[in-house]
Order: sequence, then C-alpha cells, then structure tokens
Amino acid sequence: MVKMTRRRLMAASGAAAGISLFAIGKAHAAEFSYKLATNLAGDHPLNMRAKEAADRIRKASNGQLDIQLFPNNQLGSDTDVLSQLRSGAVELFTLSGLILSTLVPVASINGIGFAFPDYPAVWKAMDGELGAFIRAAIAKSGITAMEHIWDNGFRHISSSTKAIVTPADLEGFKIRVPVSPLWTSMFKALGASPISINVSEMYSALQTKIAEGQENPLAVIWTMRVFEVQKYISLTGHMWDGYWMLANTKAWQALPDDLRALATKELNASALDQRADLEKLNTGLRKDLEAKGIEFKTVDKEPFREKLRQAGFFNEWKQKYGDEAWSVLEKFTGKIA
Repeated sequence: MVKMTRRRLMAASGAAAGISLFAIGKAHAAEFSYKLATNLAGDHPLNMRAKEAADRIRKASNGQLDIQLFPNNQLGSDTDVLSQLRSGAVELFTLSGLILSTLVPVASINGIGFAFPDYPAVWKAMDGELGAFIRAAIAKSGITAMEHIWDNGFRHISSSTKAIVTPADLEGFKIRVPVSPLWTSMFKALGASPISINVSEMYSALQTKIAEGQENPLAVIWTMRVFEVQKYISLTGHMWDGYWMLANTKAWQALPDDLRALATKELNASALDQRADLEKLNTGLRKDLEAKGIEFKTVDKEPFREKLRQAGFFNEWKQKYGDEAWSVLEKFTGKIA
C-alpha cells in the first residue's frame, strides 16, 4: 500500500511524471481489458489509489482482468466520456455526481449549497441511505455505481481579481463552474455570473480571463495548477463533492461473478484509502498554496446561506428532487431550507 503524503503528491507533480506513473503495460492479452477514465491530473490521489486497485485486481486475477487507467481527460471531456461510458466504449469512469446529474438528476443532491457541516456527516450519508438512494437512481440509466464514493472534497472559491468574502463580492462575478444545473443555479442565486466549462478547459478559461474565478477543493487547485492563474482563495466550503466509480452495466455484468466481486472489493477499498489521503492533503496544501502566492480568506458562511434562502434556491431544488429524496438528505444534514 502506498502511503500518501503531501510530499509524495508534490513529488509526483508534472504531466510527464503523471503519464509515466499510470502507464499500465500488458505482458499478455487479458481475458477482460477495461478502460478506466478520470478527469483528474495523474498525480491526484484518486489516480494513485485507482492504479493500486488496478494492480491488485490484475495480480489477484492472474491477469484475467486488466484495468487500464486514463487520467487527465485523455479520453475526452466529462461530457464526452459519459457518452462513451453509456455506449460501452469506456467501461469505467469516475465522475462527480453533480455532473452526472445531467443524466441522473438526483445524483447532484449531495452538492446542495452548505448542506453538510463536516466529513463525518458526509460519509454517514453517502455510505448510508442517501448514497443507496442515489445509486438506485443511477442504476436505472444502465450504469452501475460502486458502493463507496471517492472524495473530491469541500469546494472553495478562487479569484484572480478580488477576494470573495461576502455574497456582495459575487455580484456579477464571472465564475467557471462545471457543466451542471445545480452549480449554475446556486451561483446565479448568489448573484454571480456562472460560466459552464468542462474541467479540461478550465485552466485556459482562467488564463485568458474568460472567467475571473472558479471553485474547487484545494487538491484540485493544486494538481491542476490553478494557483498559477488565481490570486485569492476564499474558504467557503460551499458544497461537498465526490466521484462515483461508475461502470457500464453491460460490461460489468459480463464479468464472471468472481472477477466482478474482486473488482468491486478492490475499487471500494481504494476509495476508502483515497478519502483518508484527500482529507489530509486538503488540510496540508494550504501552506503550499500560500507559498505560491495565494492569499486565503476566511468567510462567514451564514450570509451566503441566507442569500440562497432569500433567492428561493433551497425550495426550488427541494421541488426538483422531490420530497422523498429531500427527506433522506435532511436525515443527515438537519433542516436546510
């Protein structure tokens, strides 16, 4: 097992290192050769742990199941790869539930603004009834989601133009958001001008000032080198986001029972390892980002919540998800709206 540390993450930085780190060779043709696509840089903990899982699966199956890892949008944008997953051109894909919501609307419910106060509340919900509710909805679309969701982290707002400290600072602010209705809705409710851009195009959008800012967990800001084109990070923690390990259901069911059980076990085990990695990294990376010139701002979250309440954001999304889904969410978060 690879011990994940902040130093290890930093040492792994760089595209060339990332690509070579995840090149998976095949000594002989496997009975089942599956592609696993991710949208994260090669040195992100998710890819490191996914490679570990693929290695364990290959070894335990005596080469029968070979999962080849393609990090950093190598197989296309999130939208493209989701289509490939549905068609079977890609067998496995890690994707945020908030982006998956373009296909499975309820998959974004964990991203409701300021819903979860901390990690214990997140894992109790996502490993429990809320996660099961979402996975059942995903299954109806011909996609299988593994039991344990991988961590992306609590998201924070960065900016190249001004510090975001109060909701008023977001008025007219051009912020890059992923291609997801929930993100667009939330930042519009906060008074910003959200621009939906796939993660593969985010850096260039910030570099060319198409967007003034973006929002992501610290590990993504670090591994995608967003700090090079931003000046401030406001610790809003405005939503928690995770990556479902998704499989094309037909391809998944095509595996013999023993191989499917093996792959499920190892992928879920690596998800738990990655969660621990990321929680530590998102804490430790603040010092590294400050060393790169980033100025951090602490914010009072309540004025942002109140702005969303006044804009009708919570009630709107309660109606969209339905009473049953919202009731399950509030079992773990307490009353939101």
